[in-house]
Amino acid sequence: MMRRLSLVLIAGMALAIALTLGRRWQDQPPAIAQTNSRLVVSAAASLTDALKEIAPLYKQTQPNVTLRYNFASSGALQQQIENGAPADIFIAAAKKPMDALQQKNLIEPASRRNLLTNRLVLVVPKTSGGITNLQSLKDIRVKRIAIGDPRSVPAGQYSEEALKKQDLWNSLQPKFVLANNVRQVLQFVESGNAQAGLVYATDAKTSDQVKVIQVIPANLHTPIFYPIAVVKRSKNQTSARNFIQFLVSNRAKKIFQKYGLGIS
Repeated sequence: MMRRLSLVLIAGMALAIALTLGRRWQDQPPAIAQTNSRLVVSAAASLTDALKEIAPLYKQTQPNVTLRYNFASSGALQQQIENGAPADIFIAAAKKPMDALQQKNLIEPASRRNLLTNRLVLVVPKTSGGITNLQSLKDIRVKRIAIGDPRSVPAGQYSEEALKKQDLWNSLQPKFVLANNVRQVLQFVESGNAQAGLVYATDAKTSDQVKVIQVIPANLHTPIFYPIAVVKRSKNQTSARNFIQFLVSNRAKKIFQKYGLGIS
């Protein structure tokens, strides 16, 4: 009788332990948080400030996932991924670089989505006067205009489209100072090495050394979308998809909107 009672007690204890462990497992974050992993996020330079602010928020939800950002022009990041550079997620500032990677089967098509929108603006040094819009760039007193290199920088491609639609591209070419990314355009204008520059509204918002003198009409260039996707060779596919889901959450959206980005 005592032996049977002991067996019943042992079985009961085992069941209680199993139920407790089960409840604890259910309360845990998703499985990806149970193992340490590092996510390499290759993102357009114009997202630098917003994504850096988002990083600690994501860390709160996934403490064992470490984010490492790689910021550059979208074209440069595209080439890096094509050449085998490590990346788990790609966020471009235009459709074209993402399309190129998709055509080469280097991203997961099912993970692709448009994440954000932006606007192109004309900026000048804060104390500058005389330049009021794109047309005033023709003035002979304007010697240097900074734009992103259209060969690799989406902001430069949007700038080229807008200037061509205003019949300004050919006449202004001798004045162009080409930058490797849109943040460098901003730096050229801040330093006075360029009298004007075309950047994203979000970049202008980060600087107290420049002023926006014209928001470029959206009908002058291709719509500015930021597509995001998981890189096919990523070894952290689940973590990468989880981070994308976080970027479309309300917490992340508030940060993006704080920096002037539109939600796609």
